[in-house]
Amino acid sequence: MQVTYWAEHAWLGTNVEPGVAIDADAAGCGRITAVRTGVDAPPPGAEVLRGLTLPGLANTHSHAFHRALRGVVQVGSGTFWTWRDVMYRIASRLDPDSYFALARAVYAEMALAGITAVGEFHYVHHRPGGGRYDDPNAMGEALIAAAAEAGIRITLLDTAYLASGISRERGGAAPDHHQLRFSDGDAEAWAARCGVLKDRDHARIGAAVHSVRAVPADQLGTVAAWARERGAPLHVHLSEQTAENEACLAVHGRTPARLLADHGVLGPGTTGVHNTHLTDDDIRLIGSTGTGTCMCPTTERDLADGIGPAVALQGAGSPLSLGSDSHAVIDLLEEARAMELNERLRSRTRGHWTAAALLRAATADGHAALGWPDAGAIEPGALADLTTVALDSVRTAGPLPRLGLETAVFAASAADVRHTVVGGRSVVRDGAHRSVPDVPRALATAVAALRS
Repeated sequence: MQVTYWAEHAWLGTNVEPGVAIDADAAGCGRITAVRTGVDAPPPGAEVLRGLTLPGLANTHSHAFHRALRGVVQVGSGTFWTWRDVMYRIASRLDPDSYFALARAVYAEMALAGITAVGEFHYVHHRPGGGRYDDPNAMGEALIAAAAEAGIRITLLDTAYLASGISRERGGAAPDHHQLRFSDGDAEAWAARCGVLKDRDHARIGAAVHSVRAVPADQLGTVAAWARERGAPLHVHLSEQTAENEACLAVHGRTPARLLADHGVLGPGTTGVHNTHLTDDDIRLIGSTGTGTCMCPTTERDLADGIGPAVALQGAGSPLSLGSDSHAVIDLLEEARAMELNERLRSRTRGHWTAAALLRAATADGHAALGWPDAGAIEPGALADLTTVALDSVRTAGPLPRLGLETAVFAASAADVRHTVVGGRSVVRDGAHRSVPDVPRALATAVAALRS
C-alpha cells in the first residue's frame, strides 16, 4: 500500500519547493511517511502531480442540502429570512436515500475543488413532522456514507436544534412545523441519539449548537458537556444576524457570545461560524477563550449578512478557518481570497493576510477545527491529503512558480484543481473524479429529485 507522488512544486509550510517526492502509506487513514526535496525528476513508478501541490483543503462549514438552492435563491431580492423559507421547503423533501444521493454529488464536487475534509453542520435528523426513522441516525449515516463514496473525510457536526426562537418561556419557542424534523425535543434526547454515532477512518463525530435562537439557554451546557467529555469539536452559528443579537439582548440581557460563554460553550475546542455582528467585548471574549472563527465569505455576501471582524478576531486570539456554508459556490480558494478582499473593501487598505496565512486558514487551521489536527501539512506523519493547483491555466499562467501561493489564492479557482489525494489514494486525477465519473449529472439528478 506504499505509493509515491512527485510534486512538480509543493508548498511545505514556509516556501514553495520544486521537485518534491512524497511517500505515503495508503492503508487505513493514510499517512505521509517521507518527504524528499530536490528530486528533479519523477522516481520510477511515482504518480506525477504537475502544478503546485498543497495540503488538502478543509471546508469547515457545510450544509450539503443547501447545494439544491444554488441559482434558485438568487432570483429577485429578499433577506436571510426569505432565503430560509426556501431552504425549509428543500429540507422537507429530504429522506435518507435522496440525501445520500445529493451529498455524494456535493462531496464529489468538493473533491474536484481540492477539498479533502468537510465539516457537515447536520440538523435534518428525522422524518417530516418529527417522527423517527427506524435508525434514528439514518440521515447522519447517509452523509457519512456519501463522504466515503466521494472519497473525502467528514466531521459530522451533529446539531442540536430544539426551538424556533429565543423566548422568555422555559425551553424557548416551540419549533414550527418545518423545524420539527430538526428537533430531538431536548438536549438530553439529542445527546442520547448522537451518542450512538461512532468515529471511523474517514469520519469523526462532533457536535453543534445551531444557534442561541435554536437551543434554549438552559440546555446549552448539555451540548457543551457532551462535546468536552468526548474531546469532540463543537461548532455554533454565532451572531450571523443582527435580529439574533437583538432578541438575545431583549430576553437574556447579554449578547449571544456572552450567553454562550456563561454556559460553557466557548473555548479552544469550539468554533463560532460567521461571528459577524460582534461588539468589542465579544471579540475579546472569543479571542481570550481560544474559540475559533469560521468565515464563509461567499455565503455571507450572497445573503447580505455583512463582513465579519476577522482581522480583529485573529488579533484577539481566535484561529481562523473557512467554509462554503450554503454552497453558493464551492471554492475554498475563493473563500480565502474573499476574506482578504472583503477586508480591503471594508478598511480601504490592502495586505491584511499573506497568501500563506490565508492558505493556513484553508488547510491546517480548518482541519484542526474539525478534529483532524494531523492533517493540513506536507510532512512525515501527517495525513496524506493533497491538492494540486494548475500553474498553466488561463488564470494561472505567467507568474514564476515561486509565487505559486499568491497565484493560487489571488488568481486560481476550483476549476484549476488538477489532482486531489486523500489518505494516499488518488480521488481526482487530471480534473476527473475517479469514483463519481459524471459529477455534473449526479448533481443535476439529485437536485431535480428534490424539486419534483
